[in-house]
Amino acid sequence: MTNLLEQQPRALVDALLERDVPRVMLLGCGAIVPSRVSDPRFEWLAGFLANPCHEVYDHEALFLAAGTESRALFGAFVHKTQRGQAQGGVRNWNYDTVESFLRDGLRLSVGMGRKCALADLWWGGGKAIICPQDPPRDRDARRTMFREFGEFVTSLRGIYITAEDAGTTPHDMEVIHRHTRFATCIPERFGGSGNPSAMTARGVVRAMQAALDHKGLGDLADKQIAMQGAGNVGSFMIERLFEAGVARVVASEIDEERCRMLAARYPGHFLEIRHARPGDQAIFEEPCDIVCANALGGVYDAKTIERVRATVVCGAANNPLADERRDAQRLRERGITYVPDYVANRMGIVACSNEQAGSLPGDPYVERHFDGPGGWAHSIYNTTRAILEHADREIIATTAASEQLADAATNVPHPVWGHRAHDIIEALWREGWADERD
Repeated sequence: MTNLLEQQPRALVDALLERDVPRVMLLGCGAIVPSRVSDPRFEWLAGFLANPCHEVYDHEALFLAAGTESRALFGAFVHKTQRGQAQGGVRNWNYDTVESFLRDGLRLSVGMGRKCALADLWWGGGKAIICPQDPPRDRDARRTMFREFGEFVTSLRGIYITAEDAGTTPHDMEVIHRHTRFATCIPERFGGSGNPSAMTARGVVRAMQAALDHKGLGDLADKQIAMQGAGNVGSFMIERLFEAGVARVVASEIDEERCRMLAARYPGHFLEIRHARPGDQAIFEEPCDIVCANALGGVYDAKTIERVRATVVCGAANNPLADERRDAQRLRERGITYVPDYVANRMGIVACSNEQAGSLPGDPYVERHFDGPGGWAHSIYNTTRAILEHADREIIATTAASEQLADAATNVPHPVWGHRAHDIIEALWREGWADERD
C-alpha cells in the first residue's frame, strides 16, 4: 500500500474498508519506542510517527477504524496513561489530508494529558476525531455515524473516555452514550454534567486575572479585551468579563445571527461584535490588554504574532499556536505573556471528569479550581502564576515552563490502578483487536 499521508482521509477510509475488519492499531507510537503495526500494509504510518521532525510526541497507542455504514474515519489517540484512562473530547471535523488528521489528534491528546495533570485529575491524555466523508445527509445519518463511533469507543475497553468537543452536540453525546459506557459530558437528564461551556469560560477569565496580577497590572476592572470567536464559550466569557468590570470587549464572530443576538444582550456595556469571515485575523490588531482566541487552533503564527497589540494572550481555543515552541518564543521576545491553552481552558474536562461519582450543587471538587491566592495549589489561578513565575526564573517561554511541570505530573501512576490502561492496551494487541469482530 502506498503512503496516504498527503491524500484525503477518504483514501484511508477506503484502505481500511478493504480489510475484513476495517481497523488498524499502532502500539508504541513515536521516536523513543518503535511502533508495532497490526497490518504491515500500514507501515507507512509507523514511519510517520517515528520521525522526530514531525513533533508528534510519543504515544502509547493509536487506533483507527472506518464506519462501515457512515464511511467516517474514526481515530482514538492515546498519549500517556500513567495517571489513568485517557480522556478527551471527540472532535467532529473535516481535514484536507490524512497527515493533518493525524497531527491534530496527536497534538490534542498531548494537550489533554497535560491539562489533566496540571488540574490534578487522575486521567491520562487522549483525544478522538471523527472525520466524515461528507456531512451527514440528515439526522438519521448523523445518528448512525455517532452510533458507530460509540461502538468504536466500547471496543477499546475503557482505555479512552470520550466527551464533547468541537463539532459535537449534547444530542450527539446522548447517541454515543447509548452505545458506550465510556463517555462523559452527557446530558443532565441522563445524570451527566451537561454543556461545560460556562465552566470553561469562567476558568479562562480566572487565568486572565492571574496573568494580569503576575504582570503587576491589577485586575480586570477597566481593561480592554479582544476576542476571536463568540460561540458557546465566548458568549459566556463576555458575561463574566463584564461582571469583573471590564471596560470594553471587541469580538469577531463568523455566525451573523449570533452577532445580532449578542449585540442586543448587553445594554449599558461597551460591546462591539464584528461579523467576520472564516480565516479573518484582523481582530489580533485590536489595541487591548488581553487578546483571546476562542475558536479553532493554529491562529497565532509568525505573521499574526507580529500584529498582536495586546499585553496578554489567553483564550479558550485548543492549540492556538501554529508552532508551539517557535511561536511561544516569538510572543516572549515581544514581551507578550502567553497563558498556555491547556492551563486556561481546563474546566470543560474538570466539569465532566468525575460524573460517575455523582453530582453535587456547588461541588467543592469543582469549585476549588477557581480558588485565588492562598487557595488550592492546583487551581487555575495558582497554576497560572506558578507557570509564569517558573518561566521568568528560567528565562524560558511559558509553554516550556508548563510542559516541564505538566510532563513530570503525567508520569505519576494512578494511586489505585497504577498503569492499568497500559495493560489493557497490551491485551488488545495480543487478542487481535484490529482483526476482531464486535
